[in-house]
Amino acid sequence: MTMLTYGHRGFSGCYPENTMISFKKTIEEACADGIELDIHLTKDDELVVIHDEKVDRTTDGTGFVKDKTLAELKMLDASYKFPQYKGDEAKIPTFEEYCQYISTTDAVTNIEIKTNLVYYRDIEEKALKMVRKYNLQDKVIFSSFNHSSIHFMKDLDRDIPCGLLYPDWGMVNAGYYAHKLGVEFYHPDIKTLTKEAVDECIMNGISLNVWTVNDMESLKKCVEWGITGVITNYPDMVKDYLSAKGLN
Repeated sequence: MTMLTYGHRGFSGCYPENTMISFKKTIEEACADGIELDIHLTKDDELVVIHDEKVDRTTDGTGFVKDKTLAELKMLDASYKFPQYKGDEAKIPTFEEYCQYISTTDAVTNIEIKTNLVYYRDIEEKALKMVRKYNLQDKVIFSSFNHSSIHFMKDLDRDIPCGLLYPDWGMVNAGYYAHKLGVEFYHPDIKTLTKEAVDECIMNGISLNVWTVNDMESLKKCVEWGITGVITNYPDMVKDYLSAKGLN
């Protein structure tokens, strides 16, 4: 069995989340298989990579992403709890900046479309267009808590890989649901995931990428249950363990 390791918002356990330094360290230092990130739209319709709908938690600014231009966002410092990494690579990146970098690697990108609280006009079309511009169609998974965004993405490109995200309470018969929607992945929270839920997904041909696997007990459980991929703040820890077990 092979299990893929995705850096959660990059190498967010050791570097400022969803920044270029965090993404580069995920690949170049932790040697992870992929990266999980989040996209929003700015006031001037630019795709940017940041987790929250507001900039308050991860930058020195305040307010909603949707109310700021790209130029305004680029003035913010996103190093927050890792101030030693202040600089251009600790700014809010555009999605295109990320795609330019990742297209030079073999990494897979799990792109979370953040439309569960703010619905951004045409964000699915814009994201897919950018992925196609850099020929990344075979190296991405689109996911969202807003399953309408996944419906829309599949309408745009039936072959683009997609995953259904769920809060920590999960869903009964998620594998059957994903299969009925023509979606390839289920992305549950490790805290409440059960072996029965995993088996039900596997029975329906649905692969799982589990979040957020940050401790050895959770990681060993994922290995035992035959999970396809794990999303972690510490991709170096996961890769080291899987390498020692011959699982990557």
